[in-house]
Amino acid sequence: MKILVVDDEKNIRIGIADAFSIEGFDVVQAEDGQEALDILAVEDIDIVLSDLKMPRMSGDRLLKRVLQDYPLIPVIILTGFGSVEVAVESMQRGAYDFATKPINLERLSLIVKRALQFRKTIRENQQLVNELNQHKKDRIMIGKSAAMQHLMISIQQIALTRASVLVTGESGVGKEEVVNALHAHSDRKNKPLVKVHCAALNESLLESELFGHEKGAFTGAIQRKRGRFELADGGIIFLDEIGEISQSTQVKILRVLQEKSFERVGGEETLVVDVRIVSATNRDLYKEVQEGRFREDLFYRLNVVHVHVPPLRERKEDTSLFIAHFLSVAAKENSKQVEGITRKARTALEEYQWPGNIRELRNCIESAVVLCQGNIIEIEDLPASVRNNEKESSIELRIGSTLAEAEREMIKMTLMTYDGNKSKTAEILGIGRKTLHNKIISHHLE
Repeated sequence: MKILVVDDEKNIRIGIADAFSIEGFDVVQAEDGQEALDILAVEDIDIVLSDLKMPRMSGDRLLKRVLQDYPLIPVIILTGFGSVEVAVESMQRGAYDFATKPINLERLSLIVKRALQFRKTIRENQQLVNELNQHKKDRIMIGKSAAMQHLMISIQQIALTRASVLVTGESGVGKEEVVNALHAHSDRKNKPLVKVHCAALNESLLESELFGHEKGAFTGAIQRKRGRFELADGGIIFLDEIGEISQSTQVKILRVLQEKSFERVGGEETLVVDVRIVSATNRDLYKEVQEGRFREDLFYRLNVVHVHVPPLRERKEDTSLFIAHFLSVAAKENSKQVEGITRKARTALEEYQWPGNIRELRNCIESAVVLCQGNIIEIEDLPASVRNNEKESSIELRIGSTLAEAEREMIKMTLMTYDGNKSKTAEILGIGRKTLHNKIISHHLE
């Protein structure tokens, strides 16, 4: 990690630089804002510590330029006690935090580490957003897991055929998105995609919705109405929750599949349509057939091609993409400036089993965005069910252990947890990599 210290007082600048060098940071120094900008243009800086009052270019002007040209680099303002109000105003303009002079190096070190963690969180979220945008550019569906890659390949193969498709999967897995993708990749993409939620209507209303009705066909039928099959002519009709329809409606849908024709409710004219049927259910239709609740002939007509959408718990690699997507959508819809999510909160989300699948995750993220007090979602913003599921690692220490013994055990267990990754271990323990290296040697943990 590289820190840029900007202060026209040489002793302060050198004192801060020496302190952070001991902690394992690379430190670069500048006498004023202009020199700082010259350094930023050629070096990869992670954080800026800047005085307010300096010759040539003040800390305020430097802050404005850094926010404009290097928005991911946190700026910490260094100021005297008499300028605290000015420092607070700088925070309102975008500075991460401030420290007063004379500098308390221990407090400044904590501020720097928090700022670096904040920067890392923002970068991770930005990377996910970029990855998400690439997925959106290349595909309609979101997913990078092997299961989703296989599913998307299958969709592209199926889309250009005329075969009926049955989409199955648990509630909330995204069956409707599969249908959207099938339509978008098909040769019917410029024709209608008409959707019907079969479970939302009773038998008589569903029949009228699907096939339309003539004027006077029943009480309240004051004019002719075109049905969804008629509206979908040339395109695709999506029958969601197909397992909920009655036996009589099943017969009429079977006829459309076999003969491509039907009559409106109360009508005599036979209408011929060219419609591809895609249906979906979270029920086991084969079991429904065996138990006599679903017609076998209709089942095999609908199930020419079977597409199964796996639950989110079986494709956890996709969770991070959905988090980025729902975070962006929820922030925009709720007019909130929420830019990311902490590592701890993300870990809790990724480890949760999501019985309600993608729908539950979407609602969870929207709730967190609404409850979030700042611009980063914290673990406390998540629902209790997700927070309580978070896995915590722990170590045991006997009463009477010395601080050195406790430190050795903490370092050892953290190294083991992260497979010997020293950079990660140093980050978790809140110390510099050089400091960790020295402690590993002193505790004989090589």
